[in-house]
Amino acid sequence: MEYIDFKNEANDLIDKITEILKLMDLQQKNDEVKNLETEMNTPGFWNDQDQARKISKNVAQIRDEIAHIEHLEATKDELETYITFLDEDFTQELFEEAIPALTRISQFVEKAEIEVLLNEKYDHNDAIFTIHAGAGGTEAQDWAQMLMRMYMHWAEDSGYTFNVIDSLAGEEAGIKSATVEIAGNLAFGKLKSEIGIHRLVRISPFNAQGKRQTSFASVFVYPELDDDIEVDIDTKDLKIDTYRSSGAGGQHVNTTDSAVRITHLPTNIVVSCQNERSQIQNREKAMAILKSRLYQHYEELREQEKKSTEASKTEIGWGNQIRSYVFQPYQQVKDLRTNHVIGQVDKVMDGGLDPFIYAWLKMSAKTRMNG
Repeated sequence: MEYIDFKNEANDLIDKITEILKLMDLQQKNDEVKNLETEMNTPGFWNDQDQARKISKNVAQIRDEIAHIEHLEATKDELETYITFLDEDFTQELFEEAIPALTRISQFVEKAEIEVLLNEKYDHNDAIFTIHAGAGGTEAQDWAQMLMRMYMHWAEDSGYTFNVIDSLAGEEAGIKSATVEIAGNLAFGKLKSEIGIHRLVRISPFNAQGKRQTSFASVFVYPELDDDIEVDIDTKDLKIDTYRSSGAGGQHVNTTDSAVRITHLPTNIVVSCQNERSQIQNREKAMAILKSRLYQHYEELREQEKKSTEASKTEIGWGNQIRSYVFQPYQQVKDLRTNHVIGQVDKVMDGGLDPFIYAWLKMSAKTRMNG
């Protein structure tokens, strides 16, 4: 890289950071934290513990955003310092130090730019994440479990918590379905890019003839709603079943019917939870998930969106996939919506999903602006 190219790229990044900082509005966030901290210091703040926890979580989130803004400002200063020093007294040693710094900063700014785009309703919420194996028995069920591990690695790398709420094991291997809670700022905003059918092509480990096999699994994501969101649920519309939680067996086997499954009869939406310690806790968690799903369902009906929740859940098979993961005869993961391609399948399966997420968010933002 020539210095003139470096300088042009650095100045472009500085301009981009300046625009991002305007949108993030540090002064507003500092004022907001100050007001919330004043409220937290009032007598009796913890009398309403649910409200107190909500405010505390909000403060922590805004503080993270402030730290992010300060990091952006420091990054901008770093670029400006490199340009100043290299303009005044160019040395090859300093230039060679600046080139990898430019790459690092470019990746950080791209992430910050994407996060600015996440300003739709519920983008900052935690996510309820579901995976269902498609037709194909053991092969598809194994693929569903591979996807769940991929998202677990992505969540850990992103600093999010990953909590399996409910899962149904396959007969021989893998899972038939799973419901997961992924908690952290912007979890839903990022993971909504994953809604759809995921296709796997590989040499089947379950086929003695070593034939190439195609498998499918579906992914759907809902925002987890705050307690102050009102959803009218008539108890007469609910069918509540209890059953024995599945577990590791031995001393950990569950001998009581603590798992809970709730069916909302008018919409036929079914949710279940088995990971909590008691039937009461499982029921509360299942009701919270049902509330999130019903709210989104009704929102989509009211807004008459072209693609409702159920329309997104197309047949788990050919022609409906959003992304293909090819292990053999070559290695490639391709998103069929954005045409973004990565040739390192292992890297993606280890949680390297951000390039696909960012490409989809950029495409969606462009579509919104044009439409």
